[in-house]
Amino acid sequence: MTPGLVVRLRPTGPWRVGPDSGARNRVDSIYHSDSVYAAVTAAMARLGMLEEWLDATARGGEPAVSFSSCFPFLDEIGFVVPPRTVWPPQSPALMGARVRWKSARFVPLTMVQALVAGGRPDGNAWNMDGPSECLVPAGRLGPFRTTVRWSAAVDRMSGSSERHSMACLEFRAGAGLWLVTAFHDEPAWSRWRDPVKAAFRLLADSGFGGERSRGWGRSEAPEFTEGTLPEMILPLAGDKPVETAPPPTEAPGTNTDPLTTTPEVESGPGAPVLGSDADSACQPAEPLTFAPGADDPSQSEAPDGSTFVDSAREIACAPRETASAVGVLELEEPVEVAEEPAEKEPVPDVLPQEAAIFEGGPKPHWLLSLFAPAERDAVDWSRGNYWLIERGGRIDSPAGSGELKKNLRMVGEGSVIYAPAAPCGAAPDVAPGGFPHPVFRAGFAVSIPLPEVS
Repeated sequence: MTPGLVVRLRPTGPWRVGPDSGARNRVDSIYHSDSVYAAVTAAMARLGMLEEWLDATARGGEPAVSFSSCFPFLDEIGFVVPPRTVWPPQSPALMGARVRWKSARFVPLTMVQALVAGGRPDGNAWNMDGPSECLVPAGRLGPFRTTVRWSAAVDRMSGSSERHSMACLEFRAGAGLWLVTAFHDEPAWSRWRDPVKAAFRLLADSGFGGERSRGWGRSEAPEFTEGTLPEMILPLAGDKPVETAPPPTEAPGTNTDPLTTTPEVESGPGAPVLGSDADSACQPAEPLTFAPGADDPSQSEAPDGSTFVDSAREIACAPRETASAVGVLELEEPVEVAEEPAEKEPVPDVLPQEAAIFEGGPKPHWLLSLFAPAERDAVDWSRGNYWLIERGGRIDSPAGSGELKKNLRMVGEGSVIYAPAAPCGAAPDVAPGGFPHPVFRAGFAVSIPLPEVS
């Protein structure tokens, strides 16, 4: 079992996560794992532990600490990018349901648990929340929405001003972002548990993502839940029953806002996270009748794997991206993204061209982070269901700022890959040629083993 730490962040204002295009009037809804690593690395530099941190992660063999991407939560419901092998549901009885399952980018974690256990969603109990792309219980709203806020830039010399806009995420009361921190072993847990918590507390005060100088990207004091992986995310068979519907709606007057109740900041190993037995999302298979003529959601639409070009801040060798999804990390003085140069360096392809041959037989692994395979990762690329995303950005370092990093193709969240052992990942150097120091992009895998599902 792997020691793990679940971190909850409750935003106190807007967050900005730069989109793949770098457009100021758009925002992404996932704060990717490589940006989480960059933010924590910047915090480690301020805490005086940068060199030791880089030696334990990017410069070492297997990283001592790995981070998942940030996903939204709302009250008792934790959302996640579901495994592509079980989502969208392929049951013929659900093809005519009123819910377009394939439109959901995020689904409740307990629904994934139930699907893996052989359950099936109840089409009458769920709705799609368009602004957040979350599958929510019928009658409820999503955890966040996208909006555009306007500001005016004032020239203090001439007094002239120019109005401009910036897109951001606004979270509902009781909503926020959660992520998983995985530690390689018990010594790594003992050494880095407290520094990682300190780094997140520092980032909660200073901010994640863009427009931090305006107070964006901040959160309340982080909430931490300790346990072991994969049990915190995907309990073993028999640990949780397969329920038939979402959690019941509280009676009027009942306080369900976790901001006005005392959160459980720490809990012991093995405790369930981001949900309870009552908020499971599926029911056992049985004949259902649905209205004919609904759209066919049987075919899954692959996410857009375009280049993420964002302002970036590297702190002594560590990539500091401001583009991500559910959160926003911005620089004190954001670096505007200029037009791409006419000649662009070729994008390194992280995937081998031929599948490896396994003796023990590969097993499916569900990725909760971006993944850049290491040489020791024997992944069978001829199997599974995965998608690629191209990550880029600009360098902001004392050694030089504004240069484009090398773009890197990475395996996206929700992908299911086959390997005989849990994938590890690597942190490739994406610094341009001749740059005075390495610039690491974290592609460490946080994965959950899946049972074979027919």
